[in-house]
Amino acid sequence: MLELYHNETSVCAAKVRFALEEKGLEWTGRHVDIFAGEQHRPEYRRLNPLGVVPTLVRDGTSFIESNIINEYLDDAFPEVRLRPADPSERARMRLWTKQLDDSVHHAAAVLSYSIAYRFFQLSKTPQEIEALLMGINDPERRERNRDLIERGVESRFFAGALRRFQKLLADMETTLARKEWLSGQSFSLADIGLAPYIARLERLQLSPLWDERPNVAGWFERTRSRPAYRRAVSDYYDRAPQAKQLLEEKGTESWPRVKAFLNGS
Repeated sequence: MLELYHNETSVCAAKVRFALEEKGLEWTGRHVDIFAGEQHRPEYRRLNPLGVVPTLVRDGTSFIESNIINEYLDDAFPEVRLRPADPSERARMRLWTKQLDDSVHHAAAVLSYSIAYRFFQLSKTPQEIEALLMGINDPERRERNRDLIERGVESRFFAGALRRFQKLLADMETTLARKEWLSGQSFSLADIGLAPYIARLERLQLSPLWDERPNVAGWFERTRSRPAYRRAVSDYYDRAPQAKQLLEEKGTESWPRVKAFLNGS
């Protein structure tokens, strides 16, 4: 039995749901309210010491880190392959997924919190905010989140996160000018891994970032037309109406400031 501890809005959880649906696997979802801090509860930390989602549990064994979970699923259930057979394409796939862990996920968290999710926390009392922050074990991440909550798009982390996505989109545009999918001719874990991040940009009303990148736009359209994407990503977004409204409204409100950053002012 496969159990996935996840949240509707988490990009990392969306990656794993996407892989599960592409493989046609049966799984049971366990909702974790990350805005209420449920990921920091001791019973969850026993499954995932990092206190993040997702966590996959199979027959009592826990697997953490979304890219590693997806590679595990591809090893454990090889009937539908999500890694290219060609060694060169497989290496390119890993270069894309490695970027997510190295820097892209961090940049996505900065944009998401500074533009929108900070308002979930600002509705709480100062004591509640402090308790949530102190639940984060990593001091650097804790202070980053504090700055994002307090300063929003004026946070010292915001411009760097925006630049990181500009580079990612530029690299994708170059690659997709020559290939249908990110690793080559086959749809892979690279596409599954990056799609939720591009979807997050779209929900933050940042799709103008690829207005002049037609290859990225075409790839995103091909990816989200897949039935597994709808079941794993789009449908779950619709199940979180409060987050959906917040992302869209605050994204629209923030666009003039974002555009100023893009223009260097």
